[in-house]
Amino acid sequence: MLAITICWILTLGYVLLMYTYFRGWKKQRKFVLPRLYVPSTFISVIIPARNEGRNIGRCIESILAQKYPAELIEIIVVDDHSEDDTAQVVGEYGDRNVRCIRLSDHLEQGRKINAYKKAAIAAGIANSNGSLIITTDADCIAPNAWLMHVAAIYEAQSPVMIVAPVSYSAEHSVVEIFQLIDFMSMQGITAAAHALKLGNMSNGANLAFSKAVYEEVGGYEGIDHFASGDDLLLMNKMSKLHPGRISYLRSQNAIISTTPQAGWGSFLRQRIRWASKSGKYNDSRLNTILVFVYLFNLSFLVLVIAGIYDHSLFYVAGGMLVVKTVAEFLFLWPVTRFFRDRWVLPYFPFLQPLHILYIVLAGFLGFFGGYEWKGRKVR
Repeated sequence: MLAITICWILTLGYVLLMYTYFRGWKKQRKFVLPRLYVPSTFISVIIPARNEGRNIGRCIESILAQKYPAELIEIIVVDDHSEDDTAQVVGEYGDRNVRCIRLSDHLEQGRKINAYKKAAIAAGIANSNGSLIITTDADCIAPNAWLMHVAAIYEAQSPVMIVAPVSYSAEHSVVEIFQLIDFMSMQGITAAAHALKLGNMSNGANLAFSKAVYEEVGGYEGIDHFASGDDLLLMNKMSKLHPGRISYLRSQNAIISTTPQAGWGSFLRQRIRWASKSGKYNDSRLNTILVFVYLFNLSFLVLVIAGIYDHSLFYVAGGMLVVKTVAEFLFLWPVTRFFRDRWVLPYFPFLQPLHILYIVLAGFLGFFGGYEWKGRKVR
């Protein structure tokens, strides 16, 4: 049967893809801070924040606790129309080189905005003094050697952009474990893709770039109508102008920790927001892989529905699921060790059906639909 043959071809291709990512992860070299390193780069940390009064204080405290010289750091929080005490909390750190600016003061009156986060980051950069811009999120916590490692790789390799790892601080609820596994997989693929030059990937929660190059490419001009993509779409602009000058910082001392979504609804909305960038990357390698992975996961749904009429297709879907699980498990084994989260692996096989459903649903809604994020409806 042709359909079954196609499904097994997709499965074989997926196994090869996972093996490729496994090799890419192994190829991605660890970055070690040079002995007696003395930094010289002035860093501006930009934190867009909307209704983050409960989180922003811990984020700022973790940055102020850095081993990096205090005179070479400034923290700029951009309050994106918060309806809580975000601005007041940030104001308590005003004597420690921490500033809070209001996005509303930097928007043209009457201008329609779809990408508030990009506008917030752009406003922060416009008010910054650093030559190296680092973006993170208000619910993130940084290890105390984070800035030392980012600055060291910047000074050693002169990249236009630095991609660094992010992890979830998950508890033991099913929704958090699911997010942790899924996110670690994406982080591992990000590192592998950079090593193998299979497409640029990043996460705005731990991203650094040259302010001069940001201005050289025109910032977010031309991509500011997309609600998401403040990280990847900017990376594509920089990579196009300066090919081969994107660095990946593989170091456990540079892992930013963030909180997973509290429930399934907010998790799905987040992933739909991320998926909404699909098709806008201007990166044929990455787009091809994304389409292939989506079709592979979609094939499970097709087989299960068709299996109602032909029960033998359930066995095909089951066999493919076993192969998928083993291939992903082998890839995740070294990745979970790096992130120190190997404890989640026993849960991994049991969450596979849920993962397939989520990929199909989030991919479809991200490409064709809209979503709500932080009280805003976006298309």
